[in-house]
Amino acid sequence: MRIVRYGAACSLDGFIAGEDGSIDWLHFSQDAQDIIGAYWKSVDLMVMGRKTWDVTVAMQAGASKTAKKAPGKRGDERITTYVFSRTLTAIEQAGVALISSDPGAFVRDLKRTEGKGICVMGGGELAQSLFESGVIDEVGLNVHPVLLGAGIPLFRNAGKRIHLELRESRAIDGGCVYSNYAVR
Repeated sequence: MRIVRYGAACSLDGFIAGEDGSIDWLHFSQDAQDIIGAYWKSVDLMVMGRKTWDVTVAMQAGASKTAKKAPGKRGDERITTYVFSRTLTAIEQAGVALISSDPGAFVRDLKRTEGKGICVMGGGELAQSLFESGVIDEVGLNVHPVLLGAGIPLFRNAGKRIHLELRESRAIDGGCVYSNYAVR
């Protein structure tokens, strides 16, 4: 069965972006790149919500101007992406499918298919519904030494207590702490 992992870089006070969506506080290091590089080799499916998709589209537009790789393409491998939305009617991009059904049920079905891991990308709204459904298996965090005070939260109320087991934790460059947890 596939492993579903929710992960992100976040501030010490639990935000993945500022109130305006800014991520200028993130510290990019070789340590973080090595962790991310190893992670992308372990997944072949990505799920995200509509707001994260909007950010991804904006990043792709900027990336095409600077010749960077577009999100969803890591190394030589293609990652199939599913975007959950109640408002979008179509997505015209190869390798990306629009899903309007229940995220928990859809991801539960994906877990039963053959393949690598499943990445839950982006903000807390989709993750909240996936935690509620009990389909997230791991949580990976790169905690940055900054207090934003407000912003887009990493976690939203899943409606229940979720116990985690620490698998790994270590300091990385920039005063960041990388931790990986299994959902019990």
